[in-house]
Amino acid sequence: MSGRQGIRRKAHFLGTKIKSLRKRNNLTLEDLSVRCVQIDAETGPSVSYLSMIENGKRVPSERLLDIVAEIFQKDPSWFYDESLDEEAIDTAPSAPVSGMPLEPGFLFSEPLLQLAIPELLSQTGTTGRQFAHLLIRAHQEKSHNRFPDIERAAESVGRKHFPMRVDDVLAIAKELGLEVRWFDNSAVVDRDDTTPSLNMLVRSFFDAPNKVYLNRELEKNPARFKYDLANHIAHKVLHDGDGARAPQISGGRISGRRSETDSLNVDAKDILYAWRDFECSYFAAALLAPKTPFRQFLARQSYTIDSGDKIELTNTLVMRRMSSVSPYRFWHYFDAYPPGHLRAVYRGNGIPLPWGNMRLVSDPCRHWAVFRMLNSHSNRPSAQISVLRSGDDKRLYCCESIRSEDAAGNTHVLCAGVDLSPALRSQGIDALETIDRIETSCNRGGGSAPIPSGARKQLESIGKILNIGWIGEGAAKDATIICQRSSNCPRDRHCLGEAPPKLKPRIDEIREALVET
Repeated sequence: MSGRQGIRRKAHFLGTKIKSLRKRNNLTLEDLSVRCVQIDAETGPSVSYLSMIENGKRVPSERLLDIVAEIFQKDPSWFYDESLDEEAIDTAPSAPVSGMPLEPGFLFSEPLLQLAIPELLSQTGTTGRQFAHLLIRAHQEKSHNRFPDIERAAESVGRKHFPMRVDDVLAIAKELGLEVRWFDNSAVVDRDDTTPSLNMLVRSFFDAPNKVYLNRELEKNPARFKYDLANHIAHKVLHDGDGARAPQISGGRISGRRSETDSLNVDAKDILYAWRDFECSYFAAALLAPKTPFRQFLARQSYTIDSGDKIELTNTLVMRRMSSVSPYRFWHYFDAYPPGHLRAVYRGNGIPLPWGNMRLVSDPCRHWAVFRMLNSHSNRPSAQISVLRSGDDKRLYCCESIRSEDAAGNTHVLCAGVDLSPALRSQGIDALETIDRIETSCNRGGGSAPIPSGARKQLESIGKILNIGWIGEGAAKDATIICQRSSNCPRDRHCLGEAPPKLKPRIDEIREALVET
């Protein structure tokens, strides 16, 4: 074989292996270029040069190959091995939240459901808005929180400009014919008989056909100002500013339960408004953080959850947007208020909920990161690795949480996290074996303990491949076992001391006694 043919063959195998790794990890050429530049700005290749390397038209320098090897946690010699027998691993997510077939099927036909659902809501005291939130969450999770039509609408208005200043957002509003007016209104205490009192602040509202009213309190925080104005720009673009939407409010009653004096009829307007709130909030996030440039920004910041401080974006927007733009799809997100209410939740990885946004539970697992942070006084981000046991199902998560204050001054906790099992499997690692080792260590420590060195190295490697810095931070701390309810604690040593007895329904006891005789 001639020297020229040898170089060509070498380039072919190098390029093929780099391309295979890039695609397996759902990275675009732009993503990989940004990751390389992040490590070494001088050596980092352009998109076009990377493309030529992948197509065998160029051979990367030794330094560039070292950079690519570092990104994908491979030994550089692996790229010179002319074997392509590594099994392709499909990391595409299946349905995030599993459902179940309900029988008999005819009872769940559309006509019967439309008759039964309003009755169900009125009898259980569930508002139309609460029900809409459940439907919207299911829609998000089924769609992996990707809504390209809304993305395109936002990009057509914002032209993918990033980052946007306040003046940029005001210019867009003016271009669309929106008139901004200001009002003065301070936060007030919103009380009811069933939930703790919270401050409530009316931030803004839309007056058809083209007036946006903004609370002067927003002038103190450019990030919140930009978000609210972008939210109303969304209403103008998506709904022609017809005014059919609710005011934008921070704080206030969390539960939203109907009181005994309210009408028993479900207000269909609540459902429409809830959907429009979701559409407009998604549009606003896509306008202020367009997918491609924001994805590259997050890569440069290693997905630091408070990185929005550098570009005047709220932590809420940054953390919720991560699940929509990240190459990795197995995310979850919680926005939690004390003592245990969810204002927002996304479960792209099917994570069971520690509580609901419709009722408090009497025995929540207190070891979830959001619970720990709710009871903390620190405002610094905190990472945690958790083994979640739900029956025989074992999962491994890493999350980062941060305490914050909403515009009304209420303390709440934001939490973004990822399911680590798919990432482990994509690297050919037995995820269940890793989880078992971590769980065994935790049980020996009474429920929390350092991660065994082998498993810790695996997680640190996964953190580098995904470029999520807080995975490595979490791996350096004690891992903990969590569950959905403390009464069903799966720890060897029950977290409540002695496990409460599990009582069978009386009818089951009668049946078993008769069968035995």
